[in-house]
Amino acid sequence: MTALDETGAGTDLRRDILTTLLPGFAGAEVPSWLLRRLADGLGGVCVFGPNIRSMEQLRAMSTALRTANPLAIVAIDEEGGDVTRLFYDRGAPYPGNAVLGRVDDPELTARVARTVGEALLATGCTVTFAPDIDVNSNPDNPVIGVRSFGADPELVARHADAWTRGLQETGIAASAKHFPGHGDTATDSHLALPVVDVPLETLRERELVPFRAAIAAGTRTIMTSHILLPQLDADNPATLSPRILQGLLRGELGFDGVIVSDALDMRGASGTHGIPEAAVRALAAGCDLLCIGTDNTDAQLDELVAAVGHAIASGRLPAERVRDAARRVRELGATAPPVSELPVLPPSIEPERDGRELARVIAAFEVTDAARARLARSARIGTVVRIDTVANIAVGVAPWGPFAAEALAGDPSWLREAEVVTVSAERELAGPSALAGTVLVVGKDLHRHPFARAAIEALRTVRDDVVTIDLGWPSNDRAFADVATFGASRLLGEAVVEFVAALLAATPATPATPATPAQPATPSPQSVAEVP
Repeated sequence: MTALDETGAGTDLRRDILTTLLPGFAGAEVPSWLLRRLADGLGGVCVFGPNIRSMEQLRAMSTALRTANPLAIVAIDEEGGDVTRLFYDRGAPYPGNAVLGRVDDPELTARVARTVGEALLATGCTVTFAPDIDVNSNPDNPVIGVRSFGADPELVARHADAWTRGLQETGIAASAKHFPGHGDTATDSHLALPVVDVPLETLRERELVPFRAAIAAGTRTIMTSHILLPQLDADNPATLSPRILQGLLRGELGFDGVIVSDALDMRGASGTHGIPEAAVRALAAGCDLLCIGTDNTDAQLDELVAAVGHAIASGRLPAERVRDAARRVRELGATAPPVSELPVLPPSIEPERDGRELARVIAAFEVTDAARARLARSARIGTVVRIDTVANIAVGVAPWGPFAAEALAGDPSWLREAEVVTVSAERELAGPSALAGTVLVVGKDLHRHPFARAAIEALRTVRDDVVTIDLGWPSNDRAFADVATFGASRLLGEAVVEFVAALLAATPATPATPATPAQPATPSPQSVAEVP
């Protein structure tokens, strides 16, 4: 039996190496090899949407994992919006960060975070990789967008504080991400290495403001980003950079919690070196807990342990760095609420639907006067053009927007009565003039996809009854977003269903005027506050 100290740290260095690793696994059953690795000291497991069949099954899974290693981290990407794992089969019942930022009520943000924490507590998870506190300064960002609270650093900081405090009141540990900020990119780090070529002073005035707030709020962990900041470190992305993690995060910002790497299977981290070498470099840079990926295997863990062990033996990686990382991970695991003390799972872990808060969500939409007029003069929606874009890997294939809402709704609505035409990069829009009107175009980040822009332009050229609803982060000029919702969670889908239904039922005050394809003016969010 390996001797243990007060935090469970083994004298066996191999056990400490294992403690720094956080793999995923395939399927909804915990593999026997994973339970064996946990008993040997594996730091924990990251749970993804395909691992979850039900909340009861997730709790049983968490119990098995934490029984095998009582200090194990059971982590999950539950951001409470477009990125959801608890509700991967039906979309999240929360507004998401961008809407919370637009409402700008920190108490509402804290309340949503507490609700997320209570749901995680009921399922035996211990850490969620949230909140996303990137300042989304680039509207073409393909991976952050509505996951961010907004483009203003001070606003993001207010909500970083509220979300972190609200979540951690439940005992679930937060993980502010993606340090030092992934908002000013036009590249997805899952697929390539983004470059943010700005000076440190710009980071201090923009990207680092929310991280200072999250640290002040007591965030237990911070997740790194796989982005290159050449004016800080021209050779290494942040996850692999001692200057950024030890110098900036530990030194200047004073963070003393657990530094978690974003997934090392992302090309921004391992595209050049491979995952085992990326793991060595991430530990050397200052990461304590290494997210490995999704469908990992026992053999992959052997490769990782061997690579780290070889780096220690050759002098490239100090053994004390690994021991320190393992100590931090175990101390984090030791503070998690024990499974045996968790409350009995309720019949549903979803928050009760609050009509007043739904109205606040609708009031946060941006809506043009022309769109309101077109819907108000219509008796029904004839056609819904569904724009299917490829979701980034963080979002995955969870149901989204009104299509998620309608999949669970029992009452018929305008969406059930309309013809739905799907357009994608592989399927172009045919016969735009022959579609039954009024035509509602529904998609996410419409301006970023050439095929989506082409479909909208084709419709606008031949029709005056087209309304576009963008459930992503719209372009600055809003040229392809008559209605911008700033989120595509199921709750946002319910809000869209109610918003459209209310306008269809309204009586226009003035005779309808044919719409033109000119770029619309954008009214303030309060302009739709009268819509229930």
